[in-house]
Amino acid sequence: MLVDDAVLFRESLTNLLEQQPDINIVGQAGSVQEALQVARTHKPDLILMDFSLPDGTGLDATLAILAEMPQTKIVFLTVHEDDERLFSAIRVGARGYLFKNTHANELVKTLRGVARGEAGISRGLARRIIEEFARTAPPPPVDVDVKTELSTRELDVVYQLAKGASNREIAAALFISENTVKNHIRNVLSKLHLRNRREIARYARAKGLASPFEPKP
Repeated sequence: MLVDDAVLFRESLTNLLEQQPDINIVGQAGSVQEALQVARTHKPDLILMDFSLPDGTGLDATLAILAEMPQTKIVFLTVHEDDERLFSAIRVGARGYLFKNTHANELVKTLRGVARGEAGISRGLARRIIEEFARTAPPPPVDVDVKTELSTRELDVVYQLAKGASNREIAAALFISENTVKNHIRNVLSKLHLRNRREIARYARAKGLASPFEPKP
């Protein structure tokens, strides 16, 4: 099954993969909600997942699908090469992470490997993952009640950062400008005594802030 909001790309990839005798594309989707619906209908063994989707991210789709169909193998196929998206994909249960400039033969080889239970990542990406998870130093301690120290909007930004979203994606999700996003990030860094957005994401996951904030009535 293929999940990507670019119809032409999906059709081209379908034509490529269906030339393989052992690969059958059972469905396509262009959004998070559509991905969940198609997955429920066809119960695919493996899903190729894009990161950026119109109604969310591939992370959202992966979490929703694996919650209902944990046996499904999901491989991200994306243009995003930054570490935070890579790590986020692995954390939510992805079995692989490939770039859209991957050679066709390598793509097919990797998908067959994932179907056999292998990890669908290159040696270079594997090294980056190992280095990230080998970091043992926790974020600097914060002696504040985070949910009262940060504003609701700042908590929304923290949640988006924990998902690996870019400034542009955060702005679109929250209906604010990129400059406003940057201002919120600066405020969060100052209030939590952190150094960069990656530390914010780590801190959010450690403190249970990696979920949408809903203020109490």
